[in-house]
Amino acid sequence: MDVPAGLFDSREYGFAQVTVTQTPVGPAVHVSGQVAWDVDRNVVGRDDIRRQLEKSLENLATALASVGASLDQVGALRLYIKQSHMHEGKAISGALKAVFGDNPPCTTWIGVPGLADDAFLVEVEPSTVFLARP
Repeated sequence: MDVPAGLFDSREYGFAQVTVTQTPVGPAVHVSGQVAWDVDRNVVGRDDIRRQLEKSLENLATALASVGASLDQVGALRLYIKQSHMHEGKAISGALKAVFGDNPPCTTWIGVPGLADDAFLVEVEPSTVFLARP
């Protein structure tokens, strides 16, 4: 899958969005926290946490696909949720159910005062994903 260049350009921020490291049990995929922006870095779903979570998960799926992995390989997620939106549990749960259906990963919700951009309401960080040995 072609990865949109604007989403995963590590040169701008000084860190990689996706890395693969070799471990004794095989290749491990690490993904930086994903937020709700498009390839032009426009915030998607401004003031709509469900839409932002869906877009963040879509970006996570794209990041994983860039190294041959997929969302169904994610065992756990950390959701960094802007404290002002922690009360929107139904919207957050709805987005998770829409993406993962009846097989969701373990998820921890962490309330934070803010994220990298004030317009971001949620950031998604997956656990390490292991790839099959080549």
